[in-house]
Amino acid sequence: MINNPILKGFNPDPVICNKGEDYYIATSTFEWFPGVRIYHSQDFINWDLVATPLDRVSQLDMNGIPDSGGVWAPCLTYSDGLFWLVYSNVKSVDSPWKSGDNFLVTAENIEGPWSEPIKLKFGGFDPSLFHDDSSRKFITYRQWGARHHSNPHNNIIVQEYFHDEQRLSTDRKIIFGGTHRKLTEAPHIYKVDDFYYLLVAEGGTVYDHAVTVLRSKSVFGPFELHPDETILTTNDKPEAALQKAGHGSMIKTHSNEWYMVFLVGRPLPDTIKITDNKISGYCPLGRETAIDKIEWRNGWPYVVDGAHTKLQVEAPTFAALSSTSTTATSHVSSDDFIDNFDSNTLHPQWQTLRVPFCEKMGTLTENKSGLRLYGQEPLISQFPQSTLGYRWQHFDFDATTSLSFTPTNEQQNAGIACYYNTKNWVYCFVDFDESLGIRALKVIQVDRGEASYYLYEHPIHIPDSVTNISLKVCVRGTRLTFEYSFDDSTWQPLNMVFDAWKLSDDYVKGKGFFTGAFICLHCSDLSGEGAFSDFHQFKYIPNL
Repeated sequence: MINNPILKGFNPDPVICNKGEDYYIATSTFEWFPGVRIYHSQDFINWDLVATPLDRVSQLDMNGIPDSGGVWAPCLTYSDGLFWLVYSNVKSVDSPWKSGDNFLVTAENIEGPWSEPIKLKFGGFDPSLFHDDSSRKFITYRQWGARHHSNPHNNIIVQEYFHDEQRLSTDRKIIFGGTHRKLTEAPHIYKVDDFYYLLVAEGGTVYDHAVTVLRSKSVFGPFELHPDETILTTNDKPEAALQKAGHGSMIKTHSNEWYMVFLVGRPLPDTIKITDNKISGYCPLGRETAIDKIEWRNGWPYVVDGAHTKLQVEAPTFAALSSTSTTATSHVSSDDFIDNFDSNTLHPQWQTLRVPFCEKMGTLTENKSGLRLYGQEPLISQFPQSTLGYRWQHFDFDATTSLSFTPTNEQQNAGIACYYNTKNWVYCFVDFDESLGIRALKVIQVDRGEASYYLYEHPIHIPDSVTNISLKVCVRGTRLTFEYSFDDSTWQPLNMVFDAWKLSDDYVKGKGFFTGAFICLHCSDLSGEGAFSDFHQFKYIPNL
C-alpha cells in the first residue's frame, strides 16, 4: 500500500510524468529558491528529491517579488528525448489582478543541466505543455488580466507551440470557461484512444477544491463535461483526514495502470470545526501531495472507490518488484533530518528566500564543519535575506541548532525562526542589548504584520564565556515553544507559548497564502557592519 500524503510538508501543485520505468513529480516552490522540486520513484511508495532545476537567476529572478509570488504550478513532461519544464514567475499577487512571466526549460537528464529559459509570450498562469501523438505541441493555461482576475472569468486557453521557432501561435482558443465551482485553473491535456481529456482544478485551493474532467475529439474542443463533473473533491467529506483535494495530474504506468497525483491539506485535529457539513481548520504543513488510483468506465476516468481522499492506496503491480519498496513511507518526509554542514555544497532540502545561496549570503567553506551566514535583510524583507528554510512535515517535532554569534549592536541578530511569510513568523534570536551592554536572547513575533516583542525589558543574559548557543523549537500540535542551552545538554524553556496553527494558509489568508511553515536559520545586520553567525548543526526530529 501507498501511504498518503506521499510528499509531506509544503509540496503543492503536483504534476507527474515518466521516462520508462522512472517516475517523476514536480511541485511548486513559490518564493523559495531554487525553483521547482522534482521527486523520483520506481514504486510510487518511496519518493526521493533528485532535482531542483531552476537554480540560476537567469532562469528565475525573484528578487523583490511578493509573498506567494514566484513559481506557480510547473508542468513537467518527457518527450522527444527531453524533459520539458514550463513554469510561471508571478510578480504581482496582492493587487487588483495577478501578473508575471512564463518560461520553458529543457534537459536531457532530470538532474540537469537545465537549459536557459525560453520566454513564452502569453498572459496567464498554470501553464501546461501537451505533446500530441501527431508531434504537435500545445500550451494550455488559465488566462489573467484586468477582466480575468477572479470570478466569473475562468477561461482556459490553448495555443499551439512551435519549438523550432520558440514561439506560440497567435491563435488563442478558449476551450473551457469553468463550471459553477469557478476559480478554474491548472489545466492538463491527455490523449487516450480517440479523445483528448482536459483536467482542471476548480473551487479555489482551499476546502472547496476539486478536480474537474472534460473530453473532446479535438484539442480545440468543444469539450463535454464528465458525467460527475468532478472526479475528486472533499468539499462534502468533512470527516476526511486529507482535505482541499484538487489540482490533479494523471499518468498511465508501464504496467497499464492509471494513477493521479493531487494536492491535499491536513488540518490540525484540534482546530477542526464542522458546521452544516462543511469543515474549517488550520493546515500549517501547507498543501501536500497525495496519490490515488484511476479506473476507466465508459470512456471516462474515475477515482477507484469513490471521489474522495484516502490515507492508503493500492500500489501499482510493479511496486513489489522494486528494490526500493522495503517500506511504505516516503523517504523525503518521515526520516529525521540532521545536517552538520560538513559538505562544500548546501543540502538540497534547504531552500533560500527569493535569491540563491551565494557568497554574499553565506558559505560552507569558512569552517570545516559549519555554516556561516552573513547578516543581510530582516525577516520582513522581500529583498535578499540570509535565511535558510526547512519544511515542517509533521504536527509534532523538535528542531535544534547550535550557533556562535558575537553581535556588537542591537541591529545585528541571528537565530532560529518559525516562518510562513514576511508578515507571519516567530523568531528566537541572539542580539546585543546596548542598554545593558550584554549579548541577549530575545523573541519577536510578527502576526499578520503586527509585531510583538518578548524578553526586551528583561532579556536572557548570555555570558561572555559561552561560545556555542543552542536553540530549540518544540512544536506540539497547536503549540509552539522555544528552549535554549548554553552547554548543549541542559535545556531551559522560554516562558511563552505561541500558536503553531497561525503559520498556515488558513490563518494568513488574503491573496498570498500558498506556501507552508518552515524552520529557518537566519542572520540579519541592518547596521551594515558585516556581522555574521556560524551555525554548527541543525536537527529536525519528528515526535512520532
